Amino acid sequence: MYEILALKLASGVTVNDEVIKVFNEMKVRKSSTSDEVKRRKKAVLFCLSDDKKKIIVETGKEILVGDVGESVDDPYASFVKLLPLNDCRYGLYDATYETKESKKEDLVFIFWAPEGAPLKSKMIYASSKDAIKKKFTGIKHEWQVNGLDDIQDRSTLADKLGGNVVVSLEGRPL
Repeated sequence: MYEILALKLASGVTVNDEVIKVFNEMKVRKSSTSDEVKRRKKAVLFCLSDDKKKIIVETGKEILVGDVGESVDDPYASFVKLLPLNDCRYGLYDATYETKESKKEDLVFIFWAPEGAPLKSKMIYASSKDAIKKKFTGIKHEWQVNGLDDIQDRSTLADKLGGNVVVSLEGRPL
């Protein structure tokens, strides 16, 4: 029954063009001026529109590359603080990490579905996840998170990125 309800609730959910634009800007790391780099998003949240028909960029829920080291000391901890405790979200996080061999950057698609979120919200977000994932071509890392305990410890993200070969995340040793 829940599956049928979830499909009905999510039918017609589309991805707003702005979401695709943000993803493409985060994915493509072309040579840019330092001002362009500073304006690039380090992390961003997406939510459903009020009418539950579109996935949109959530206003004010982003961290810019230029904020890191200025108004943001720890981009990962700041990203975790953006997540609502009682509702679902999709997120993109541009993780900078080091392995024993090299420095890397990868986008991580995060599906945030905390225990405290309403059942209806969890069902809509879960059944609409494929709509946004299909637009995010080339994402190597996907992470479903169900509470702060799962996401606060940065070593959990490091495991998603490469397991025990990751030695630091966002310049901080693990």
